[in-house]
Amino acid sequence: MYSQENTASEYLDLPLGEFLERVASDEPAPGGGSVSAVAVALAAGLAGMAARLSTDQMDEAPELAGRADASRRKVAPLAKADAESYGRVLHALRRQDDPETREERIRGALSGAADVPLAVAEVGSEVAGIAARLVEEGNPNLEGDAMTAVLLADAGVRASAALAGINLSAAKVEDDRLERASKLVDSSAATVRRATGDDGRG
Repeated sequence: MYSQENTASEYLDLPLGEFLERVASDEPAPGGGSVSAVAVALAAGLAGMAARLSTDQMDEAPELAGRADASRRKVAPLAKADAESYGRVLHALRRQDDPETREERIRGALSGAADVPLAVAEVGSEVAGIAARLVEEGNPNLEGDAMTAVLLADAGVRASAALAGINLSAAKVEDDRLERASKLVDSSAATVRRATGDDGRG
């Protein structure tokens, strides 16, 4: 059974194999949001590595490494935060309130659960941009690693934006978050096209 105790465990302290087992288990968390956060954190890690090994090619490499590190530290804890926000949704679904109160609680929990994946998407868009710079100007021996970071960050952006949209749609909430999510996806997609040379520029 799913429990709040499961969401309170620190995913970042788990061995990788155990985290993967938890993702594949019959528990609802860690799920898509947590995995997206980890994907963006991994992308930031790759970007940081590529930047540190690009000091001969780029004067800005140390700055890019610092930005990548800051992004990684910001997004990694969101894996746990996403599981916790989803736990609040499940708790609201299981409460035996009167119908009107129950619906209001569920909608509030779903709306709140959209904030974490949106935050992941915002960081992912930043990481994609950092990595794209490294593809273009960094150490050519690390181009593959930087490109992996771009694509992994973009996947995190797309997945997180989709999750935010699903939660907001279920909550029947109309605010600027859907537009923000869409803009982040568009921006990340443009970064991918630039990094892969598929932006229409010769």
